[in-house]
Amino acid sequence: MPSLTAALLISASALTQAKYTFDPLQHLAGIAPYFEPSDPPFDPAPPQGCNVTRAAYLVRHAAIFANDFDYESYIEPFVNKIEAAQKNGTADFSKSPNLAFLSTWQSPIADAELEKLTKVGQMEAFKLGIDIGDRYPSFNQPAKVWTSTAERTVKSAQSFIDGIAVVNNQTTLVQVPEGKKEGADSLTPYSSCDAFSSSRGSEQSSEYQKIYTKPIISRFHSQVPTFNWTASDIYGMQQLCGYETVIRGFSPFCDLSLFSANEWLQFEYTNDIMYFQNTGYGNPISGAIGFPWVNATAQQLLSNSNSTNSTQDLYVSFTHRELPPTVLVALGLFNNSAFSASDDVNATMPNYEINPRRAWVSSNILPFLTNIALERLECDSFGFQDQASTTGEYYRVLVNQSPQFLPGCVDGPGFSCSRQGFESMISARGQLVGSFGEACEVSYQNSTDVLGIYSR
Repeated sequence: MPSLTAALLISASALTQAKYTFDPLQHLAGIAPYFEPSDPPFDPAPPQGCNVTRAAYLVRHAAIFANDFDYESYIEPFVNKIEAAQKNGTADFSKSPNLAFLSTWQSPIADAELEKLTKVGQMEAFKLGIDIGDRYPSFNQPAKVWTSTAERTVKSAQSFIDGIAVVNNQTTLVQVPEGKKEGADSLTPYSSCDAFSSSRGSEQSSEYQKIYTKPIISRFHSQVPTFNWTASDIYGMQQLCGYETVIRGFSPFCDLSLFSANEWLQFEYTNDIMYFQNTGYGNPISGAIGFPWVNATAQQLLSNSNSTNSTQDLYVSFTHRELPPTVLVALGLFNNSAFSASDDVNATMPNYEINPRRAWVSSNILPFLTNIALERLECDSFGFQDQASTTGEYYRVLVNQSPQFLPGCVDGPGFSCSRQGFESMISARGQLVGSFGEACEVSYQNSTDVLGIYSR
């Protein structure tokens, strides 16, 4: 038998040979192809002795060719510069060890395809339907699925329905208008919020963008000095990693010899700042925008006594990327300000340096097809904590299938929340975030603070 010293040397050798792995596709923030990040890594199965008896999902649309803002602000200008350099011969990429592919590279995105769902997006939405159907085998196929009216959300919802259908597709797709004066009664309430600005967060995130892209610009300039590299070029190239992958199946922009793992993490953090300030805790109205969905789900869909349709076990609604983060804020999730010395929410997301231990990581909470679920559990389990029995009704939240702890309410099996605690928490969160109309400074007539689409 080998000696202890030999065994330790063998073990140390194995550790030395272990390779660091990194997947840029899981760090692309709002343009990350759908994945399940396990944040936190708790088992998504119902706690022992518990069954899920009803569930409601809010789902972002699946992968698209490109968001119009991303394309017009970053990708198109970069593509135009590359095409001009290729045509005029003003930059020689062929001698660069990392950028040679730009000598012949062509953009995969056409103007007519902007905002449209890709084939990969359709397949991912179809698979999500299969997965959720498998997750709740005793549930009836939903009688209705709701969606906002944009083509990408409608097609995502239809693909989902095709995936969850067992034999015959008997689900009705209900389209909810994306009007500017719907109040909270839509799946795009931010569009009806006068105080909401889609550009909020750009100024803060651009500060960090300039910091992290500066050494990359210097590196690229040393390889191709006649090309005028800018921070926007670098940012657009990293965006293309995600968009090109869901169109062509791969992208040279994802190669770790082009951008290092640390540079991808810096790209991610730039987006985290933007989403944090735009639809996260950095925006004081985020919770009020997201709360109507939370409240309607808790009061209308999951409650035994107030259910709008007692025969429907599963409620699924499709929306855009702005709504899910506001729902997370309304629920108080992914907020680590309570663990900072000053209890200052903005102190957790500085603009001048990365916070590697932040709770708000947009790749984990906002990839394409991101989904938030509220589940009602019926439990008849062994005792939990000081309780003699856990028989009764409990609630929990999943984000991309990962169970989350509701703030101040983990008194049930598997850190779920008792019905009494859940009702108290929802009421407290509503008071904390405020009403939609007041927070949004609504100026039009007939606004509402209530999401009522599920009762129609």
